[in-house]
Amino acid sequence: MKQDVYVVGVGMVPFTKPGASEPYPQMAAKAVNAALRDAGLDYAKVQQAYVGYVYGDSTAGQRALYEVGMSGIPVVNVNNNCSTGSTALFLARQAVMSGAADCVLALGFEQMNPGALGSVFKDRASAFERFDDATEELVGHGEIPLALRYFGGAGLAHMQEFGTPLNTFAKIRAKASRHASNNPLALFRTVVTEEEVMNAPVMWPGVMTRLMACPPTCGSAAAIVCSEAFAKKHGLNTAVRIRAQAMTTDGPATFGAKDMREVVGFSMAKACAEQVYAEAGLGPRDVQVVELHDCFAHNELLSYEALGLCERGGAQKFVEDGDNTYGGQVVTNPSGGLLSKGHPLGATGLAQCTELVQQLRGQAEKRQVEGARIALQHNLGLGGACVVTMYEKVAA
Repeated sequence: MKQDVYVVGVGMVPFTKPGASEPYPQMAAKAVNAALRDAGLDYAKVQQAYVGYVYGDSTAGQRALYEVGMSGIPVVNVNNNCSTGSTALFLARQAVMSGAADCVLALGFEQMNPGALGSVFKDRASAFERFDDATEELVGHGEIPLALRYFGGAGLAHMQEFGTPLNTFAKIRAKASRHASNNPLALFRTVVTEEEVMNAPVMWPGVMTRLMACPPTCGSAAAIVCSEAFAKKHGLNTAVRIRAQAMTTDGPATFGAKDMREVVGFSMAKACAEQVYAEAGLGPRDVQVVELHDCFAHNELLSYEALGLCERGGAQKFVEDGDNTYGGQVVTNPSGGLLSKGHPLGATGLAQCTELVQQLRGQAEKRQVEGARIALQHNLGLGGACVVTMYEKVAA
């Protein structure tokens, strides 16, 4: 019998630029200890751990957790590109839901280098070679870094089909900065205007400026999940429950549709969200707050449609009407998102979890979304995997 799963502790460290962070074991230990304090729990009570990171050697998860304690529990290392942190959470929830464990830790961290992401292993096939080939065929522009071509190309496809103007993406970035100004853990807290985003250095003429892309970032975040019986036994806070969760990977449309939106996972995300809505018995209109994967402003816009927050082709109006922020239909990325908070790959999904748990508990201070009862998380990794999680506030 499936068990309900509660998020009883969350924690993270402030995100920083590469070179400005502590080494990953120290960052990770601080995030775990923050989650343990938040839960009011001793590490000895944790029965399993799933630890996510992208750039690191095997068993770096053990290296990080040994700073907290050496209790002999199973530690599973997780690598699923930018969806790594939420993949760790997905596995932790499964362990509790199935009854295999009563209390499980999900941890994510990343100690990144400056500059564009690149392949580490040059002597074998890249996990991205089919994505790269599709991008070369559909976009070209070999002089532009691939990550920009992936998501810029997807945004360009939306612009071409629906007439979406470039300043719509600038509005999204400006919104992110306003939200991040109230988040002490965000990397960039300076408010930028739509005009400043438009006037930033051009990365791809007519498609993207520098401020429309998230920065490489270092950081760590953690969450502790447990069963209802374990929470009651130890007097833990059961205010937030995972109502539904799903993970999807690429399908035939990714390469078969010959559309850059599909290459970056539009249908993968749409299918994931639909599974979550079906499991929860709720829809996008029931959601008050969302943390979604805005690695580029372009992907935030596409995600509005993939998650059903607006209709296909309706994202420009959704932005223009202010339905993506406070006072609108649903507050998206109150943390500032990846664009302003930063994107340490392995930690991002658990930082999103931290924000949404705090929102549902009413602990988000100046970022608080009033009346938030249902929260949605969307975390995407090319290559590819998407995790969507719905959280609910449990009545006392």
